[in-house]
Amino acid sequence: MSFSKYANFPFMMAPMVGLSHVGMRQMLRRYLPKGAQTIWPTEMLNSRRLLHQTPGETNETFRAENETDLHPQILGNEERFIANSLERLEAWGIKGIDINMGCPVSKALRHNYGVSLMGDIEYAREVVRMTTRHTNLPVSVKLRAADQGNKDFLLEFVNALVEGGASWVCLHPREAKQKRKGEADWEQIKFLKDNVDIPVIGNGDIHTYQDALRMMSETGCDGVMIGRALTAKPWILWQIGHALGFENPEGLIGPPPQTPEEEAQEYGRALFHFAEETQKYFDEKQAMKRIKFFVIVGHVWLNFGHSLMSKVHKAKNVEAMKETILNFFTASGLKMAERTELRY
Repeated sequence: MSFSKYANFPFMMAPMVGLSHVGMRQMLRRYLPKGAQTIWPTEMLNSRRLLHQTPGETNETFRAENETDLHPQILGNEERFIANSLERLEAWGIKGIDINMGCPVSKALRHNYGVSLMGDIEYAREVVRMTTRHTNLPVSVKLRAADQGNKDFLLEFVNALVEGGASWVCLHPREAKQKRKGEADWEQIKFLKDNVDIPVIGNGDIHTYQDALRMMSETGCDGVMIGRALTAKPWILWQIGHALGFENPEGLIGPPPQTPEEEAQEYGRALFHFAEETQKYFDEKQAMKRIKFFVIVGHVWLNFGHSLMSKVHKAKNVEAMKETILNFFTASGLKMAERTELRY
């Protein structure tokens, strides 16, 4: 099965709590090459909470008018909650659903969600099966490496997901205990791609567009999911498209930024655009919260980024944040790092 039936541009943003909301998606779409189609996530949605929520009316599910291509990610393991979530989300209008089996944080583990599901192959298979029973849309699964890098277990686990009806999987090849520390073991992505019959998306340690292209080349994966680097360098999507022969994104002229100095200036423009988009969809308090977190995550790629973070956090409202961003990037000597250690 080819992943091209789902996306002609198989490079996508990862679902990230507090980040992959409408503000970031709209900012990222600005850098998507013309004619490119990919998978767009939401923030993680709790299937228990969706029982009492209306998609489109919560902070996690606000969306723009042009967002008819969302592939939400849910936390869940009980059929009645999953069925209800699917009914509500399909009525809202989605293109597919992703099951989180990789989140290692305590909130997800409390109800045996997230990476807890990797502890029980039969149960994980049934979670996928119960999901596919209630939808004809594509069902994907995001997961992590097995404990001790056990490839035999990983293969058995993913084959169970295939039996349950998974359309594709995305592997972040770090163990749960690593969270975002250490190196992602891309060899596990290659192993999985070589041994399963559904598309495999790779995730982990993508800091540059070269990393994304190298992951595809070295592992043979069908697509690449990019996480926190997109908070600092969203133009990675533009750079990938440029390298692959896609047209420039609508409204953007010339080649994408190349030098550390050019990237720093583009970061300023992207950050301002993110603030504007976030301001459109959230109230003042929620917009400020999201802008602050976005800067916390992304500032580590910028020299003097700590100063930027400090100034943004001192701003009293969104308009002051936007003015702070504009003023900060008039300074000379700003540069983006090629890669950094993830701290947040």
